[in-house]
Amino acid sequence: MSLGHEHNGAADGHHQSAHHGPRTLPSALAAPEIVDVWRTRLLMVAALFALLTIPFGFSHEGKNHILRAYLLGYMTCFSFAGGGLVLLMLQYVTGGKWGLLLRRPLEAMTRTIWVVGLMLLPILFFMKHLYQWALYPTAAATAEALAAHAITAEQAMTADAKRAMLSPASATLQSAVIFGVLLLITYFLNKWSLQRDADPARGTQGSFDAWRIKFENLSGIGIFIYVVLLTDGAIIWIKSLDVTWYSSIWGLQFLVGQGYAVLALSILSVILLSRYEPIKTLLRTTEQHDLGKFAFAFVMLNIYLTFAEFLIIWSGNVPDEIPWYLNRIHGGWWYVCTADFLFHWLVPFTLLLSRDLKRNKKKMIWLTCWMIFARCVDMFWLIEPNFKDAAGNLHISGNIGILAYITVPATVLSLWGAYYLTQLKARPLVNVNDPHLEEILEPEHAH
Repeated sequence: MSLGHEHNGAADGHHQSAHHGPRTLPSALAAPEIVDVWRTRLLMVAALFALLTIPFGFSHEGKNHILRAYLLGYMTCFSFAGGGLVLLMLQYVTGGKWGLLLRRPLEAMTRTIWVVGLMLLPILFFMKHLYQWALYPTAAATAEALAAHAITAEQAMTADAKRAMLSPASATLQSAVIFGVLLLITYFLNKWSLQRDADPARGTQGSFDAWRIKFENLSGIGIFIYVVLLTDGAIIWIKSLDVTWYSSIWGLQFLVGQGYAVLALSILSVILLSRYEPIKTLLRTTEQHDLGKFAFAFVMLNIYLTFAEFLIIWSGNVPDEIPWYLNRIHGGWWYVCTADFLFHWLVPFTLLLSRDLKRNKKKMIWLTCWMIFARCVDMFWLIEPNFKDAAGNLHISGNIGILAYITVPATVLSLWGAYYLTQLKARPLVNVNDPHLEEILEPEHAH
């Protein structure tokens, strides 16, 4: 199919239609200079929203809202960095042409993991303002809080039962292990990626097979390790905001949410870069359509896991479990819940059903931006209702600090995005020693 069908202009379409032979890879494979412009814009956005955040610190409960909003921004950045790593390993295990297009953006995301690890420090330092188990770190402190009616009997018993995992020292140690292991895997995958392209035997079947096996051996066990570490980290950083909450599929659910967000950012990056070489030569309509279908699969899986958990808990109506959902649909939270359903599920699911939309660059740009925004809305719905004052926080009058949920994540995500673009520029955008490169340079034939 001619690239002219992508609604990118008649000139581009005519150029592609007239070229019936294999396309030639551009001599320059570095990221275009426009990436520097995007990075500068993100830094300006970060500075603007950081300034807008300052007044909230002097409002009622403003500092607490800023910290909670920072947790939202941090978890979203972790979703991009950690999710980029697991999706990169998934590509090495499964193969496919889509990996050639997304590999450099995914590698750039993984190289931000050390920054995301540093971003966790404020949360660990101020953890007692977020987590009950950090505010009452011992059994004695928990008993005193129970006697003072600061916590319920269920919260006290649950906190004591989970003390081995949920204590300041234990949470800090687990977080250090998580980032240490992820950094180690990231180091080898990124190191080998450059070595593969510099392989003197590159382009031969022997080189392809040797590097494929090497990446598969690390990525296969790496995916398992990541799922275990992610489950641990997600419980510590998010689920333990409500110490009484249990979920047997939370790790898998969060993993799918990461894939949802990472694919949105990856597809957005590739389509924006396709306006310039070398991605302009590589991104065919076929591959863009495939990426859209891949994103659609994650949207459906996200819907299935989240709704299945809700349906089981709601129908079971167990007093220890149902309050978690009641806190998210009462006291005005029903409107946020409805918005989350519409933004996070219904809109991307409905739009990605369209074949034409998945092949339209401009519409996919808007949709992927929407999916990233929807992921932030979902994170807000997960975080804020865990706190006693959550029901009243939806009213801006007299509680302007709640707006920090807009300004702080915008600041954090913009800073992370600027560093992501820095890493994206650090390497060529194309892996030249990849067996799919020749295939992806062939002209398209199917309509």
